[in-house]
Amino acid sequence: MQFSRLAVAHVAATALAATVSVSQVAEAADKYKVFLSMSYSGNDWQTEAQNMVEAMAKAHSDKVDLKTQSSGTDVQRQIQQINAMVQAGANAIIVYPISPTALNPAIKNACAKHVVVFAYDSKVTEPCAYNVFTDQKKLATDSAEWVASKMNHKGNLVFITGVPGTTVDTERNDAAHDVFKKYPGIKIVGEPNGMWSAAVARKALTETMSTRKWTDVNGVWGGAACYVSWSMERESGIPADKLVPCGSEGTNGMRVEMLKTGTQTTGKDDYAPAGAPGISIESHPAAGALALKLALKVLAGETVPKATVMPLAVVTPETVKLCKTGSWAEMKGGCNTFDPSLVPPGWFANIYSPDTPEIGLAAALKREPEPK
Repeated sequence: MQFSRLAVAHVAATALAATVSVSQVAEAADKYKVFLSMSYSGNDWQTEAQNMVEAMAKAHSDKVDLKTQSSGTDVQRQIQQINAMVQAGANAIIVYPISPTALNPAIKNACAKHVVVFAYDSKVTEPCAYNVFTDQKKLATDSAEWVASKMNHKGNLVFITGVPGTTVDTERNDAAHDVFKKYPGIKIVGEPNGMWSAAVARKALTETMSTRKWTDVNGVWGGAACYVSWSMERESGIPADKLVPCGSEGTNGMRVEMLKTGTQTTGKDDYAPAGAPGISIESHPAAGALALKLALKVLAGETVPKATVMPLAVVTPETVKLCKTGSWAEMKGGCNTFDPSLVPPGWFANIYSPDTPEIGLAAALKREPEPK
């Protein structure tokens, strides 16, 4: 009898383990296998965008199993990674493409295998893919016109470029050049490549300014250009009220400096209100997160537009507004800049979107969604 009871207990335990195992497999099978394919990731914007994608996945954790890979600036590596994702059984791929065309064969192959592909911020031209992006031409045109106007359409300009090969960099540079060409009095005296990275931009600007003085510069334009250039100007002895006009980036450091002198914040030194003359317009770091949300709709059988344009939030010294806590309700109320105690200066402040209520400050900083 003792043997029988032990045998029965063993069978019962085995059956229970099998049930749990089957349950876990079933749960995993109920989730979509989604991959995030990143390319260049050496700047704060990309880190923040990745954080927000992963927070969105957590907000839909009952539906999504997300894995992330990064290829850097190597096109062939990104192609290989996308092909491997398809072979691994991907249901959807969210991609920041390093090229608008080079990935097309891999994307077309993915679509043929019924994989939903969304590109974010930088676009791809493969017709089967979806694109979620910012209007870079308008961003560059509006910010360049603002800087040109503040320069009184004359003087020396430093023009800082971003990640080569992406549609973002190409469209921005072409549009901004078209603006500055309209004004013969504006002379571009340097065109360093900053890779949209504060550290890279500082090094590039240091090289550019090795043969000239900041007092000879009348304006600066480009991604990751403003907070760094204003800091370098002040380091050279230029007072805060003499900083040159700059556009366009969305860093919190830039926006804090744009606040009126005397605005109460916890900031100090360069990361403090200075009334700096800037226009802050930036690609939305929640584009990838929105792409994931839209991909889930496509997988569920819903119809989604092939092109989704993220709204442009324009911030100038007249419209910059401090967020004291960074809550979702506060951002919805119109604040667009965060107290320095909440975020570092290179962190991008344009995180609010009415289309992504699942993610906010905690998502951008810690990959955590908003409380349900």
